[in-house]
Amino acid sequence: MRIIEPSFEFMEDIDGKTILRRIERAGRVCYKSEDRISGESARKFIASIISNGHESVLEHEKITVKITCDRGVSHEIVRHRIASYSQESTRYCNYAKDKFGNEITVIKPCFWSEDSNEYRAWKDAMAEAEKAYFKLIDMGASPQEARSVLPNSLKTEIVITMNIREWRHFFKLRIAERAHPQMREIVFKVLDGMRRELPEVFEDIL
Repeated sequence: MRIIEPSFEFMEDIDGKTILRRIERAGRVCYKSEDRISGESARKFIASIISNGHESVLEHEKITVKITCDRGVSHEIVRHRIASYSQESTRYCNYAKDKFGNEITVIKPCFWSEDSNEYRAWKDAMAEAEKAYFKLIDMGASPQEARSVLPNSLKTEIVITMNIREWRHFFKLRIAERAHPQMREIVFKVLDGMRRELPEVFEDIL
């Protein structure tokens, strides 16, 4: 059994200047102010439309991210409607095979320290789930049958494509204090990455 922390990666290079220029070109059609486009006008224009709540213009651009998290978190992510998802399938992935290291991989819970009784109880439960899964596979069960004993903490990879407006909405909901701690853990990482690549669009999200 392998224990890892959640992570993410961008699935494509992000050219922030190009994205901003495209958004500006689309948005200025609304005001017929295309003549005001200059080499440096996009940043100011986008700050203005965000400030004025005219965020529909941001829907013209998208960003694709691959998130590695536990399946419990992924179940919440896919509740966001305006997005496309491709997720690691427990129906077809056989974790008893060499390509998976003949082990299951689980996401370390962020709310318990490794020396706590809670963490030790969780780790024991993960080991038992792995043992039961491999036993079922050895008995001839298919992966889609054996997955019945796999835990919420099982690591999954999910590719997410959202337009920029929906990413902003996603972040605002999922970094809120009422959100699940493990959701907040990975979403803050993604948001930090987005801020580095496109500060003009995401720096106002706290």
